[in-house]
Amino acid sequence: MYHQIGMWDQKWVIGNWKMNGRLQNNNALMHRFRILPTAERVLIGLAAPTVYLLQLHNAMQIVLNNRILTCAQDVSRFPNNGAYTGEVSAEMLADTGTDIVLIGHSERSLYFGEKNEIQRRKMENVLNVGLIPLLCVGESLEEREAGKEHEVIAHQLSVLQGLDTKNIAVAYEPVWAIGTGKVATVEQIADMHAFIYKEILSLCGSDVKIRVLYGGSVKADNAADIFAVPYVDGALVGGASLSYDSFTAIISAAQNA
Repeated sequence: MYHQIGMWDQKWVIGNWKMNGRLQNNNALMHRFRILPTAERVLIGLAAPTVYLLQLHNAMQIVLNNRILTCAQDVSRFPNNGAYTGEVSAEMLADTGTDIVLIGHSERSLYFGEKNEIQRRKMENVLNVGLIPLLCVGESLEEREAGKEHEVIAHQLSVLQGLDTKNIAVAYEPVWAIGTGKVATVEQIADMHAFIYKEILSLCGSDVKIRVLYGGSVKADNAADIFAVPYVDGALVGGASLSYDSFTAIISAAQNA
């Protein structure tokens, strides 16, 4: 279904467009993806704004050598249908061909005050319709400087406990490295990814399948070094995913990792 190598063994490269995109520009970018070299060791996804998800899903059917998954940037905490003007349910995302849903991105916490309780409800909604939640975790600069990064991440990961799934995907994005040009050191990334693995195994059981992605100013020129770090299973890519050349260079680095 997801290439010859199972998706839970592949490196994941997920592009997050954030609040960017226009119909014409999206089509031009996806047209270039038609000639994307085969990357059978990589699961590729793009997270577009909700209004462009169906366009993205339909356009990606013409990609010749790879399946590119449709990813949503958020989902409603309310299930099913209802009087929730402006909300988009997990059922609606599934109906438009979405595969993966980002949950708990730091920008959702920063600008919309979303905390663990809301993130847990969103994760349950996504799982209930057969989609894959990608939980985003990360500490602020103040929390790291205070030596509280493990405590903060453990609290954020606690939403995983008791979920009805044995497939867990997490993106570690230190808030101080998102869109700032700063990248955590190899040692910082290695330490936190090992910690996240340990926490997930403790929360979800030893038989769980895990993918932990690094996010935070991932670019073509640093991707190979990041993918070489133990327990790094891929990348959640921000601005670089809006450029075909940059994004495909990151995919190539994952393929060769």
